[in-house]
This record gives sequence, structure tokens and C-alpha cells, in this order.
Amino acid sequence: MKKEHIIRFKLIRKEGVKLLRGVIFLEENQTPSLLDFEQCLKDCGHDVRLENKEQAIFRAYKPGEEYEIDILEDYQDASRDSHAEQLAKTFLKDNSPL
Repeated sequence: MKKEHIIRFKLIRKEGVKLLRGVIFLEENQTPSLLDFEQCLKDCGHDVRLENKEQAIFRAYKPGEEYEIDILEDYQDASRDSHAEQLAKTFLKDNSPL
């Protein structure tokens, strides 16, 4: 069964830095690879190539612009657990009118 992993990355441009995120779907107990990160960034609309393997930094290109994307290492902490979310919803008070 595929599980969703939310990755966080920094978009580093001349105008400033933005923190963004993307989603990768992986099999249970599988960790994202550099190819998974690259495909996620391409799915988000970035034309990227790997710049630094050890730090997972990509160089992205747009007409008239070149910028960097830095994958943040907390992707495991950012994964969602749908079972925990469902359990938490059972404790929420229903605010619907009677």
C-alpha cells in the first residue's frame, strides 16, 4: 500500500526564500530517493537538475531566471499518518446544530 510523504523544500531566488512542500507517494517503509525528490519538483512545475547529491540541492531554470531548491531533511517527520488523523477526529466535538 502506498503512503504519502510530505517533503519540505526551500526555493532560493534573488527576491528571497520561500518554504514550500510537495507530496511523494511511496510504498510502506520506503524512504524517498533523489529521483523521487526530482520527480516531485518537476510535478510542482520546476525544471530541475541535481546540483549537490550529499545535500539534496537542485538547480532550477525558468526563462530568464535560475534558482536553487534545497530539500529539507525533515521529510520523515512531515509524513502523515491517516490512522492517527482518523483517531484524532473521533475526539473532536461535532459543532453541527441540533
